[in-house]
Amino acid sequence: MSKKPSKTSSSAPSKAAAKRPAPKPRAAAAKRPRAAKPPAMDERIAVALEAIAAGMAAAAPNRSGADSLAKADAFIWHPDGRLVPVPKVSRVDLGLLQGIDRVRDTLIENTERFANGLPANNALLWGARGMGKSSLVKAAHASVNASKSVNGRLKLVEIHREDIESLPALMAQIRASKFYFIVFCDDLSFDGNDASYKSLKAVLEGGIEGRPDNVILYATSNRRHLLAREMVENERSTAINPGEAVEEKVSLSDRFGLWLGFHKCTQDEYLTMVRGYCSHYGLALDDAELEREALEWSTTRGSRSGRVAWQFTQELAGRLGVKLAGK
Repeated sequence: MSKKPSKTSSSAPSKAAAKRPAPKPRAAAAKRPRAAKPPAMDERIAVALEAIAAGMAAAAPNRSGADSLAKADAFIWHPDGRLVPVPKVSRVDLGLLQGIDRVRDTLIENTERFANGLPANNALLWGARGMGKSSLVKAAHASVNASKSVNGRLKLVEIHREDIESLPALMAQIRASKFYFIVFCDDLSFDGNDASYKSLKAVLEGGIEGRPDNVILYATSNRRHLLAREMVENERSTAINPGEAVEEKVSLSDRFGLWLGFHKCTQDEYLTMVRGYCSHYGLALDDAELEREALEWSTTRGSRSGRVAWQFTQELAGRLGVKLAGK
């Protein structure tokens, strides 16, 4: 009798497997921190631009506001936009300026009208060297500014000859100020192919904005037309129409309504200047000896002028041991 076939061996393992507990799930692997994504290109550009703007703002020069203009009576203009105050102006007392009575009275009258809001002209002080052109401008400013009607609202701003092309920027900065400004350029002249005089012409008269009502220009020069003679003669000889070329060159000085001429002084005027300085600073010397030494000094310098008289006064004060207080 044949045996019953036995159950397949595969069934046993399956039952055993069913009885076994299910394997525990493995612990999830610890999550690694993902690297931060680099900022987008637009964000990096924005951050860089902000940093550049902050640096430029910190490095930018301080512009002169109303508060800074009230702190001083005189300033020096720098073409980067700064008005630097001058604590003490080097000036001569108005009463010490001798031999220039007519031009002195004319300039002071013009300055007084301007400082009181009345129409006034730009002034060109031209002529012999050392006769007090720049000294008169500074003395006139101090005299008018100290008057009760003006009461310190007249400011003197010096602009250097080489910075003339930045004059429109200066005008724009002070145009809206409550103060009145004398823009002063000492020893103004043009040589060779220098064309910066054309920008000065536009500022003085003829520009679309025009000169601000609170600004007037005073300039000194040894030349009446501010240009070298050979400059004008070259234009005349090479131009198709010589008259037009000359008109272009000399029209700059025409922009100044006042032409105040300074001429060489006489011997008597020179001695009057010397005596005035000596009296003002208390330099005691016999008049005959003073006259002899002053004339000898002018002879060694080859000229007589207010500058020579002042130089002699300094020499005499040094020998006498007197300090020139109040210079």
